[in-house]
Amino acid sequence: MGQLFSSMFDKLFNINKDFRILILGLDGAGKTSILYRLQIGDIITTKPTIGFNVETINYKNIKLNVWDLGGQTSIRPYWRCYYTNTQGIIFVIDSTDTERLNIASTELRTMLQEDELKDACLLVLCNKQDLQTAQSIDKINEALQLYDLKDRNWSILGCSAKTGDGITEGLDWLIDVVKENNVE
Repeated sequence: MGQLFSSMFDKLFNINKDFRILILGLDGAGKTSILYRLQIGDIITTKPTIGFNVETINYKNIKLNVWDLGGQTSIRPYWRCYYTNTQGIIFVIDSTDTERLNIASTELRTMLQEDELKDACLLVLCNKQDLQTAQSIDKINEALQLYDLKDRNWSILGCSAKTGDGITEGLDWLIDVVKENNVE
């Protein structure tokens, strides 16, 4: 009887539930900095990710297995090797890198067409909003054509891995949607 109540309680509050989250984006966008901001609450010096980083983050009684994949041109074709069983995607944009916004848009569109990601929700974090040269969220949204996504839960937010602004709000949204999509 106790196990029955424990199981119902866990399902109701998603306690001990594991979710797989991918952090993707072009190289230099700040993916790893955001990952470590989430994990340790501070910014650390990082190097370009060759391959991937994987960290487990416990956040609001949820266990997130977060995969941070390198964003260099030569690595992007291998992103698809990590799509299986993914419930959420954090796509990080360098808000100051206007020259590669079209490339980011193409990579995002290509990724979202994959069958393995059809049910994954999407959070776009426009990083480096603390810098003077950052593009507005509206301009980035327009360039990424997110309003065309009718069959997916998505959100776009500004953030700064350096200051931490916007990251918690983004993760809160992602967790709420992932939990809602995975209620059994």
